[in-house]
Amino acid sequence: MWSVVNDSDRVQWHYTPFESVGPLRFGMSHEEASVAMGLQEFSGTASSMHQRHGALVLQAVFREMTAPAYVRAVTVYYRESGGLACVAVDALCGPLVSLDGMQLVGRVPSELTDEFHAYQERRGMSPTISVEGDAASDELGIMVRAQRVGDILLSRPVFARFDGWAYTVHDCIPRDEWTVR
Repeated sequence: MWSVVNDSDRVQWHYTPFESVGPLRFGMSHEEASVAMGLQEFSGTASSMHQRHGALVLQAVFREMTAPAYVRAVTVYYRESGGLACVAVDALCGPLVSLDGMQLVGRVPSELTDEFHAYQERRGMSPTISVEGDAASDELGIMVRAQRVGDILLSRPVFARFDGWAYTVHDCIPRDEWTVR
């Protein structure tokens, strides 16, 4: 029920702020994202969002092709224009995403928050914490959410490009993401 995939068994991705999360480029269509994820041996399904969130109207859930159908390794959200705007990576089974060598997925949130804030400070950015207590950065387009795994919490980052439709990374987090625990 609470099984966590070993780091050695996960795909390794890199995050380039406001450009890409692994093979997923912000602005790409669902069809392009499906092809990119297929090359990484992920399959997915798209559906209208349960509750529209600003300009976000469509979501897709991807899982490794060998994983059970209920697994949600990566959830992506698309704008009305059809362009990819947000990517959430599951703490238990999602790819390991890093930013300049800093692993962002599947870590103890307090430890990652300390490292993330130090990373921001070294670059002259202002570390921020959301009203929910999550580390965030509008300058990097990341909010590090926490996901429950039994009695512990692990990091579940949400990456966003919010130009033209939201003001902050916090504004981009769809309602469905706030319910992931």
